[in-house]
Amino acid sequence: MKTKVAVIFGGVSVEHEVSVISALQAFNAIDRAKYDPVPIYISKTKEWYTGDVLTNIDNYKNLDQLFKDADKVVLEQESEGNIVLKKKERSLFSKGVITTIDVVFPVIHGTNGEDGSLQGYLELLGLPYVGCDVASSASGMDKVMMKQILRDSGVPIVDYQWFYSNQWHDNQEEIKQLAEKVGYPVIVKPANLGSSVGISKAANEAELEEAIELAISYSFKVVIEKMVTDLTEINCSVIGDYEEVESSVCEQVLSTDEILSYADKYQSGGKTGDTKGMESVNRIIPANINEEQTEKVKELAERTFRLLNASGVSRIDFLLNPEGDVFVNEINTIPGSLSFYLWEPSGKDFEQLTDQLIQLALKRERERQSIQFSIDTNLFSLHSKGQGTKGK
Repeated sequence: MKTKVAVIFGGVSVEHEVSVISALQAFNAIDRAKYDPVPIYISKTKEWYTGDVLTNIDNYKNLDQLFKDADKVVLEQESEGNIVLKKKERSLFSKGVITTIDVVFPVIHGTNGEDGSLQGYLELLGLPYVGCDVASSASGMDKVMMKQILRDSGVPIVDYQWFYSNQWHDNQEEIKQLAEKVGYPVIVKPANLGSSVGISKAANEAELEEAIELAISYSFKVVIEKMVTDLTEINCSVIGDYEEVESSVCEQVLSTDEILSYADKYQSGGKTGDTKGMESVNRIIPANINEEQTEKVKELAERTFRLLNASGVSRIDFLLNPEGDVFVNEINTIPGSLSFYLWEPSGKDFEQLTDQLIQLALKRERERQSIQFSIDTNLFSLHSKGQGTKGK
């Protein structure tokens, strides 16, 4: 029998539409000879849907009609331990079972999909899933946690400071001093968003205030980074797990400003509603950097992937200054378009990529089944009534 693969996408993230594009790209690239993919779309109101209607990008132009044509669903664990996809609205005498699910392929960028939330839910259900686990997802999504791990391991990153939004409201002068410590010009970012949403530059105090107000509208945690001027932005993808990793070719991303914006990423090559995704970004592949820099980027990409205990496929983004210094900027644990366009030049097409990702998920599940997570002892049965957990 074919392996049932639930491709989950959408969600409440600001990258909702990007997730739909990436997911449909992945859905269409899954080998039908080995797998039976099932689309599961999470709306912006957190309702879960399935149905063939979800596989056509044009149907998302009219969401009201889409929701009428699709089925609301839930994941449930049966007594036998199987996880089934059921209709949420079903008749009294119908179980409403649509299909069993063997493995999940999450393609939700950002909040609730890339930060460990969805992964934790799948862990509780006992469903294997593609990509990073809870801890590596959370540390990869939170820019502060990621930077602290990389900095403590000696990985080159740009100077930075961070703060909570309440600190800005309570003492703006103190936060302004953090920017002074980093040194203008700076980049101000929400600590846990992607796709350049909420990110802006500041060359002085007035611009800093505007940048912080924008950032805290998206996150309670904010990062101030030293801005690399005349930068070259390089990306490299890594696939694998804790045992073995492989890095892709490098790409040089061309932006319209010092910061690669959301529009640069998703609107430069066409409309947001098309199915190009990150494939449409203006880029040079392979990157126009020398061999030494290329090897440095690839080495740091693999090192970052391992340090964060990542799994599946990630894209690590780098900043290069005119002096040739290489800095790790961030990791994207569910990258736009799953970075398939960086693997094709290496001879790994999108179908091979999705197959490898699913097999890595199943491999991790087999390994976890050999690990003991609990002790088969009922402590309550070892104590007399009224003695609590200490006993006498």
